[in-house]
Amino acid sequence: MILPLQQPGALYIDGAFVAPGEGYEDPVFNPATEEVIAMAPLGGLADGEAAIVAARTAFDTGSWPIMSIRERVAYLQKMVDVLESRAAEICDLIVLEAGSVQSNAKARQFDVPMKHFRRILDLALRQDIRALAPELTRGGGSGTVLGTAFVVREPVGVVAAITPYNYPYFLNVVKVAAALVTGNTVVLKPSPFTPFEALVLAGAAAEAGLPKGVLNVITGGKEVGEQLTADARVDMVTFTGSDQVGAAIVAQSAPTLKRLVMELGGKSALIVREDANVKMALGQALRGFTSHAGQGCAMNTRVLVHNSLRKEFVKQLAAMARAVKVGDPRASDTQMGPLIRASARERVERYVAQGVDSGATLMSGGRRPADLIKGFYYEPTFFDNVESQSTIAQDEIFGPVGVVIGFDNDDEAIAIANDSRFGLRGGIISADVGRAFEMARAIRTGGVTLNGGAGTQLSDGPFGGVKRSGYGRELGEDGLNEFTQTKLIEIQAG
Repeated sequence: MILPLQQPGALYIDGAFVAPGEGYEDPVFNPATEEVIAMAPLGGLADGEAAIVAARTAFDTGSWPIMSIRERVAYLQKMVDVLESRAAEICDLIVLEAGSVQSNAKARQFDVPMKHFRRILDLALRQDIRALAPELTRGGGSGTVLGTAFVVREPVGVVAAITPYNYPYFLNVVKVAAALVTGNTVVLKPSPFTPFEALVLAGAAAEAGLPKGVLNVITGGKEVGEQLTADARVDMVTFTGSDQVGAAIVAQSAPTLKRLVMELGGKSALIVREDANVKMALGQALRGFTSHAGQGCAMNTRVLVHNSLRKEFVKQLAAMARAVKVGDPRASDTQMGPLIRASARERVERYVAQGVDSGATLMSGGRRPADLIKGFYYEPTFFDNVESQSTIAQDEIFGPVGVVIGFDNDDEAIAIANDSRFGLRGGIISADVGRAFEMARAIRTGGVTLNGGAGTQLSDGPFGGVKRSGYGRELGEDGLNEFTQTKLIEIQAG
């Protein structure tokens, strides 16, 4: 296939497309068909070294960090224009590479990150120098001193952005946009499963004329990732992925005391109160484990249902899960596509077996679709009669598997929601919005939607988690601030 905005076989380092130093290539598979999409360049340590040197030089001696914000925004707006002009091709790539169904690829994997990109540029035009209130200091040989200070926001330095395979274009865009507009230089390393959605940004940067070394895009395996997280010339790492890999990055980066933004796993709870709109709750519950085949860290894979509703609720949810059309994401009527690789499906199968062994009741799915011979598909699956401390209720499965847990009162629901080592998102369905708001305040998590939320991911809403879901925030002004540090400049006015 013709890949949009990139040169096949080429990494992007120091403003140029270059072949990987050792000349290796790696096949990238379509998870729906198991066929090779194209051969991707496979970077190694020499490529990582070249990218770090390019980013370090561009930050230390280049014009990017000292440009005005308006100048940087002008460059990045050109990137936005290039990307949006190729929207159809990029969405096709998302379907093929990430296995996303068409509706998800267009709305959530392309349109939403482009909305965030534009808003990040708007937010960056804020005043980056803030004057503090002056103070009078009396006494001493110089009499009364009038003093004030200025707080200046400056870029952190060289940023390594390491992204996963589930929403690759989305995460590449929002990390790169926030890091670059605040004056940092970037080395972007995507998942080996989805490299082309990162190299798209390289092509857009080249067309937009970004100065060399400002954005570098390299591929590679675990050794390249460890190189970026351990190298003293890298000032910051922004990472999205599992909590296990996140913990390893913390250890690797500790000797150089890097700044870290860690958006890690989740096992979010959707609370369905006794007064809930059941139709709304069923739709939310189904999407919580079937959207993008369950490959999302913020998905509500634990459904906590008031016991007065639970029997009928699980009956209807099982019927809805069995009706989900699973198949090739290129078909417009497909509702759920494949998992990314065979290893991901095997992981799901192990967890489902553990769920059955634990005594939980399998209500739907639990197997590969019989009519889909090729592709890494698995049926929408959920369990009832699940204990909160069971493995399937505690571990992030990262596949189309949900659990239903009953409760009798609000305090019990809050306790179950908090009975997790994760804390990324959550939701509450209730006719009593005031009470739902009080409950949301009591749940230890980075975000909660009430009755489905705002209808979109708000551009100014900070996103991130607590506990093993990580720390730091993306999006909005909070997300921009992660890529800056403050400097206090004091002055004696008189």
